[in-house]
Amino acid sequence: MFGSMTARIKDYRQELERVARGMGAKAFGIADLPGLKTNKPDLFSRLSGEYERAIVFGVRLQRSVLEDIVDRPTPLYFHNYRQVNYQLDNVAMLIADMIQDAGFRAVAIPASQIVTKDPMRGHISHKLLGLAAGIGFIGRSTLLIHPQYGAQVRYVSVLTDMPLEPDAPYADAECGDCMACVAACPAKAIGGKKEDFNLSACFARLQEATHISFVGQHICGVCLKACCGKTKVENV
Repeated sequence: MFGSMTARIKDYRQELERVARGMGAKAFGIADLPGLKTNKPDLFSRLSGEYERAIVFGVRLQRSVLEDIVDRPTPLYFHNYRQVNYQLDNVAMLIADMIQDAGFRAVAIPASQIVTKDPMRGHISHKLLGLAAGIGFIGRSTLLIHPQYGAQVRYVSVLTDMPLEPDAPYADAECGDCMACVAACPAKAIGGKKEDFNLSACFARLQEATHISFVGQHICGVCLKACCGKTKVENV
């Protein structure tokens, strides 16, 4: 698919991005890992292998599903959440396979797989990789905020030693005067600054969701509904 090994690196990126976007990705970026490993060494503590880049891409949740949320997740939101994770994992597996076929190493990191419970953590933080890949900034909800879609995107990452040109980390940005997620959060876990975020209060609320019929997962969706980026005025 990529042609000879002498093909320009930018051609690899273009093909990978074309495939990801063709399968539904709304966000795409490449993070430089050596610098990130220096600044956040614990980020990679649950992974083995040496990788130079992270390809990060995101799929948007359905806005109409989020609009039906009031103060707790709905069964329809749970379905959308689960299917978007499935879609992300399929794209990541394909991208990793393409890179492997091109002669490089790659590993697809699951979009939503918990490997520790106290606190709940996955293999790696997709939001921090997304920040490093120039996709968005970390908001006061501590979620990755896409400039167009807000927090209404879920992410997955593929780690690789393919020497792709990395994107610049997202420029310093904040939520500004928007306090929508602060007002909406049923757990009162979100404060005026991201450093004020109360993880324990958030987790307690997520724990309640595991007892909701036809949900049964640590999900919420309330702050995602509130953080819709620029799309709140779009008819898309």
